[in-house]
Parts: sequence; C-alpha cells; structure tokens
Amino acid sequence: MGESILNNKRILAVDDEPDVLETLEEHLEDFDGLIFDTAQDYETGYHLLRSWTYDVVILDIMGVRGFDLLNAASALGYPAVMLTAHAMTRESLKKSIELGARAFIPKEKMADIDQFLEDVLTLNHHRGWLKVFDRLGGFFNKAFGPGWQKSEKAFWDGVISGKETSEPAILKK
Repeated sequence: MGESILNNKRILAVDDEPDVLETLEEHLEDFDGLIFDTAQDYETGYHLLRSWTYDVVILDIMGVRGFDLLNAASALGYPAVMLTAHAMTRESLKKSIELGARAFIPKEKMADIDQFLEDVLTLNHHRGWLKVFDRLGGFFNKAFGPGWQKSEKAFWDGVISGKETSEPAILKK
C-alpha cells in the first residue's frame, strides 16, 4: 500500500464479534509487513498483551472487559484505541480518556480505522485527541446530544487543552 506509518507494525485487536475482527483485518491487510493479531475474549487478549510488543492495540469495550484490557495496555505502554458500538456513551468516552486511550471510535467508522491508527502513531496524546474530536465531534454531538460536555466542562476543557491526557489512571485491583 505504499509508504505508511502502519507498514511493519504489530497490532492487536480484541473484540467478541468475529465479523468486526474480519472487517478490521480487511481494512489493514494491504499494509506491508503489518502483523495483525486478534482475540475474541479477555483471557486471550490479556495473554497476547503480555506475550508480544504491540505498536497499537484496538479494544472493544463490551464483551471482552475492554476497560480492564485498556488498563493493562496502558500499564505496558501500548497506545490503545477503543472501538465500540454498545458502549457509545459520554461516560465510556471519559473513562477511556482517563485510562489512557488514544482514541475512541464508533464501530460505524471502522472504514477509517487506518487514519485513526496513523494519527495515534504520529501525533502526541493531546494532538491525537484534538484530531479525534475534529473528525468525530459531529458524531459525538449527535450520539450524546447537544451540549453533552457542559455537565463536566472542566474535564472536557482539560482534554481540549491537553491537561487531562498526560498520565493515564491505572486501576488497582
């Protein structure tokens, strides 16, 4: 597929829906040397996270304990992208940011996954979130309702300014 930051990268995707994993694989199959590992459950995903070094991790939220996997990926220093349909809520978006996710993508935007992954690999944490909001701001407004950021204005202003995205909060068991 020519020159891309995705060439020769290793990516893990964890989702309990096989068709989602197949779709992601189809969108990424043309990148030279890209290794695409998949898991359909938490246990396999966690084992793979601990067994390999990943350039990017793509995680579903529901069905695979996505926030627990995000916590593990953040602790290991792997940039993670949350990909969700059922957990498309502002609370899940906020929690993803707090746990160190680099992007939060609705499954209906999977066709653009390569662009989101390239941003994660080339932009710093703050600039990456600005790009997510630039690309998906209208989608979030439609999904969460107008003024969805007002109830936690300080947090969302911090995300936009870069103050809320520097250090992920690691969950303790």
